[in-house]
Amino acid sequence: MQTLDWIVLIGTLLTIVIYGTYQTRGSKNVQDYLKGGSNSKWWTIGLSVMATQASAITFLSTPGQAFHSGMGFVQFYFGLPIAMIVICMVFIPLYHRLKVYTAYEFLENRFDRKTRTLTAVLFLIQRGLAAGITIFAPAIILSAVLGWNLLLLNVIIGVLVIIYTVSGGTKAVNVTQKHQMVVIFTGMVIAFILILNQLPDDITFRKALDIAGASGKMEVLDFSFDLNNRYTVWSGLIGGTFLMLSYFGTDQSQVQRYLSGKSVKEMRLGLIFNGLLKVPMQFFILLVGVMVFVFYQFNEAPLNFNPTATDLVLNSQYAEDYKSLEAEQNKIFKDKQTIISAFTNNETPNATKYISIANEANDDIRNEAKALIEKAGEAKGIKVESNDKDYVFIHFILNNLPKGLIGLLLAVILSAAMSSTASELNALASTTTIDLYKNRVGSKTDEEMVKASRGFTLLWGILAIGVACVANLAENLIQLVNIIGSIFYGNVLGIFLLAFFFKHIKANAVFVAALITQVLVIGLFFLDEFEVINLPFLWLNFVGCVIVMIIAFAFQALFKNTDLEF
Repeated sequence: MQTLDWIVLIGTLLTIVIYGTYQTRGSKNVQDYLKGGSNSKWWTIGLSVMATQASAITFLSTPGQAFHSGMGFVQFYFGLPIAMIVICMVFIPLYHRLKVYTAYEFLENRFDRKTRTLTAVLFLIQRGLAAGITIFAPAIILSAVLGWNLLLLNVIIGVLVIIYTVSGGTKAVNVTQKHQMVVIFTGMVIAFILILNQLPDDITFRKALDIAGASGKMEVLDFSFDLNNRYTVWSGLIGGTFLMLSYFGTDQSQVQRYLSGKSVKEMRLGLIFNGLLKVPMQFFILLVGVMVFVFYQFNEAPLNFNPTATDLVLNSQYAEDYKSLEAEQNKIFKDKQTIISAFTNNETPNATKYISIANEANDDIRNEAKALIEKAGEAKGIKVESNDKDYVFIHFILNNLPKGLIGLLLAVILSAAMSSTASELNALASTTTIDLYKNRVGSKTDEEMVKASRGFTLLWGILAIGVACVANLAENLIQLVNIIGSIFYGNVLGIFLLAFFFKHIKANAVFVAALITQVLVIGLFFLDEFEVINLPFLWLNFVGCVIVMIIAFAFQALFKNTDLEF
């Protein structure tokens, strides 16, 4: 990185932190601190909702996902517009009428305190883990490619977020997220333009899409019912809808964003704005990854994009084997130049077939390289990430963008990490304060409640940094966050649906059903992990929701119209 990159990076991040802290300094009112004064406009709500979901993981992992697997991941978001409509019709009017600070307050009114507490605790567990991952994700990758100290990066990202979130609460989060989204959108559009400009002169955008299509990267829709395919239209519409309903309707990190709205109309417009823009945004981010793939059809790519993994294997007993694979990949790359040239000039009828064969051969070599990396790690007793999906985009940024823009794209990644983490810490603190602390100690003055919220924000920030420091990479970071959510979200959504639509279901039936369901869902997840059953994680949202409702109905039917007694 050049001096200009450092200036852009540090200047962007400090501007966001200082502006957010200054604009919301000295807040002593609970309404301001926890609900942002309830005067946010729809565009603020919409951008804040998007910024909360669009973490650094989105901008690091999604392009890498597309690079390896194509555009199919966009199907994951197909349920989002449906969920937005349901939330606008059912959730928002109810939350607004009850004037709640958290989604879980409603459950005590409908059921009882222990059901509210259980649901709040489930949220705190999954969102506390996710907050650590949103810090860890950019830190582990930036430390690998830039040589920065991982623990120091975790602390820096966490501390920057804690400063303005503790200072201004919800209002600070909303204020900063608008600017963070401007930085994020600007950076991604610039990156996309630069990728296209760096393709050969005779490769137009249309030809680039043709090359990507011939390589199987433009297959957006999969209508199969094969559970071996993680992302299909059906998993997106069914599993995705239940996931998004629970995330946007019951997860306090999102609920708190639109509870800050000035009116029901502003809240609804904010979510509709998110529903209309989110799928195209994810499509665009995936398309950036596909264009990075096309770029590397004309420029040599490393055998593995994770520099730490490459250094490990090249300094091990498997170095010669690895170099041999690099030579094979280089030969395939040169052969593909001839094939792609024939394809773009319509010179060979079977060029698409030859491109597919070359890509499969290259994938085989990359898999052999991963196996060598894992062997090298085992030999040295080191845990190393051989899967390099999360390193693809950052490798492109650091090696192919002009100075100044590298700093901007790194600012995009860190801004995204800060925006999502700030929302999570804000929501964790609000839930702890309102649903656990206030619920136990009774009413307090505004000043005492704000002080408690600041203390819990700091505490959760420290815990998130701690989780980040002990976290381990999964196959793909964006999948890891969604897996954690899917384990809990279906159960929580089922509780809320029972509360909304089935008035005869009593508190203890729901409480027992929720406990049993959570154990079952965790069990189903591990059975899938160990390949005992085949149940992709997206379906856990649907399954968890259905199970908790069935068990609650069964318990209530057994005990007729009386509430269960323990």
